[in-house]
Amino acid sequence: MPDLSSLSALSSAISATVAAAAPSLVSVHSHRSRASGFIWKPGLVVTADEALADEGEVSLAFADGTTRAATIAGRDHTTDVALLRFGGQDAPAALLTNDVPPLGSLAVIMAADQGTPVAALALVSKSAGPWRSLRGGDIEARVELDTRLRHSSEGGLVLDAQGHAIGMAVRGPRRTLVIPAATIARVAGKLETHGRIARGYLGAGLQPVRLDDGLGAMVMSVDKAGPAAVAGLRQGDIITTLNNQPFRGMRALMRELGPDSVGAVVEVAALRGGEPLQVALTIGERPA
Repeated sequence: MPDLSSLSALSSAISATVAAAAPSLVSVHSHRSRASGFIWKPGLVVTADEALADEGEVSLAFADGTTRAATIAGRDHTTDVALLRFGGQDAPAALLTNDVPPLGSLAVIMAADQGTPVAALALVSKSAGPWRSLRGGDIEARVELDTRLRHSSEGGLVLDAQGHAIGMAVRGPRRTLVIPAATIARVAGKLETHGRIARGYLGAGLQPVRLDDGLGAMVMSVDKAGPAAVAGLRQGDIITTLNNQPFRGMRALMRELGPDSVGAVVEVAALRGGEPLQVALTIGERPA
């Protein structure tokens, strides 16, 4: 006969963990979009940027049944972290830890559905080191869960087997990704202070073009006051290399234009009317 006492103890432990985290969860409603979020600090909620509408009013539904209006304090699409500000500071904040769960361990996804807390059990299917998102965001750990995430649960908390909040659940292809607590602290802290994350800016509209020996980027437009214009690039120029590295596409370029790129000098090789051209371009900060 199976040991039902062990199963009962596990069930009770999970239930207690869920109950402790539930008061920090909120539902996030924005222009026909419903997601989840959690109280990061008094008066501040973290949610998934991808689940947040681009415009319109935002409201929060709390576990105690109350609803409050919120404003967007800042958002960073490269790490999928958005910060919302609301009036009142009586709701408890989630206590996040920088622990990274081991492969194969259990995790609990905590979210909210119209203010009501919901939970799902998952397995950590991948646990690895730092990585960079397709949008160019630096994320401190690669943690994946073996479950799909409902749209309304995106932005919810992920708890480890000890009941510690380790990050935020976001939707990935065929699986759930975890934005770890360390990334949230770094990004949300900057959003709270500055309202945005600095990103690199070339000041040129580029279009990939095929060349005889690879890929290039044709300059389609130039910001008259931007870095490309200052460096001497013109409309019609075709960029072939950056710091002696071949141009590998717009997605790869955007990944390189992170916060640390601002102020860096890049050696740009280009073609103008078929003739080679070399310029030094100082990467600027993308306008708000």
